[in-house]
Amino acid sequence: MAIPSKVDYLIIGAGIHGLSTAYHLAAKLAARGQADSKSILVVDKTAIGAGASGIACGVVRNNYFQPAMRELMAQCVEVWESDMEAFSYHPVGYMQISPDCMFEDVASIAEQQQNIGYESVFVDGKKASMDYMKGLFDDWQAKGITSVLHEKKGGYANNTRSLYGLAGKAEALGARILTGVSVTGFESANGSGAIKTVNTNKGDIECQQLIVAAGPWAKTIWDMLELPATVDIRSNGTVHKDIPMWVYWSLQEGTLGIDPEIQKTNNGDFPPVIHVDSDQPLYSDVDGSLITGQMWGIYYKPDFHFNGIQGGAAPYKVQTSPDDVQVDPYGVDSPDFIVGDDFVHMWTSALAHCQRRFEGQTPKYRNVPSGGIGAFTPDSFPVFDTFRENCYFLADSNHGYKMIGVGKLAAEELLGEESELMKPFRFSRYSEGKLHPVSNSPFPWS
Repeated sequence: MAIPSKVDYLIIGAGIHGLSTAYHLAAKLAARGQADSKSILVVDKTAIGAGASGIACGVVRNNYFQPAMRELMAQCVEVWESDMEAFSYHPVGYMQISPDCMFEDVASIAEQQQNIGYESVFVDGKKASMDYMKGLFDDWQAKGITSVLHEKKGGYANNTRSLYGLAGKAEALGARILTGVSVTGFESANGSGAIKTVNTNKGDIECQQLIVAAGPWAKTIWDMLELPATVDIRSNGTVHKDIPMWVYWSLQEGTLGIDPEIQKTNNGDFPPVIHVDSDQPLYSDVDGSLITGQMWGIYYKPDFHFNGIQGGAAPYKVQTSPDDVQVDPYGVDSPDFIVGDDFVHMWTSALAHCQRRFEGQTPKYRNVPSGGIGAFTPDSFPVFDTFRENCYFLADSNHGYKMIGVGKLAAEELLGEESELMKPFRFSRYSEGKLHPVSNSPFPWS
């Protein structure tokens, strides 16, 4: 397919946000009788799902301490449920299993989920929590747990199938997707900051509206657009000046190469996605040594897409970006870059800490692409906003894959329907001090 010289909507990135925006925008234009096969173009420098969306854990949850995130995720779950077959979505539910130091946070989440009609069960107390978990898994043995929040909705989706499902729906409505197209620069309209032309390795493309959905490469495009490298953040009456707009974290995920069927519940069903935060000492399942005495957390699920037990642990900050490394951190040829031995040791030992069936399984860990590098905003929450007059920027701050509904809301905003769910994620929140509350979880995105 030849690259067009002019389009109405040009979307950078064929991951979850770019494809969802393309599909929902095409659907809305069709509903208005404005469908045009030349109006929407998605470009990606590699391929559909070649970045973070293609190897993300795929967990879909509502479990957020921040009201704005929780309300947004409720909308995203509805989108996942709207076509479960096309999106390869498995609505098995999600469980947040926590120690006493997180009790108030999780209780607040449970209460607010009830207030917005998001079905969940909250279990309060050490004995009640242990009994509840043993009711699911007779080998449950994690200590120090004082609450369980069991979301009945949510679950996980299979990455590749869901992304190609989205792409197919978008193309069926006339949107075009071109891969192998790298963005190299931008040109402004005369006398304006608006983007008139996008330069690529395959030729220049004029556009009326630019949408950036670059995931971990958000900073690369941000810098090319000459947007602020630092921000001033107002918090509790104090202004913190010149805070870097972007920080990179190494995302720690992997797969234990055992039959996914091993993780069925006592009654033979596939379980909810399990997320455990713990303040208990974590000891090695290999040699009994102390791995950490600090707060730790993991998540895991049986997954036939990854052909094993797949999940992850808390990330850590790094000084590199996806473009700075010698190999592509999302490519099949670079598994050693993705996670190190420390993660493998910690995660598999944590699995054994939680369930007896995982004891002695560390040697079965499979080093396959997962995790990678994530580009995070200053507060680790998304920025959804318009810059340069006609550039709609979807900076997901690594909350990405689960947030399929953001594309629907973005499409509405592009067509003049401002979304209340998107307002809390404007760039102006930093200078205005309208920040999201922070939980006691060891994960930066909670």
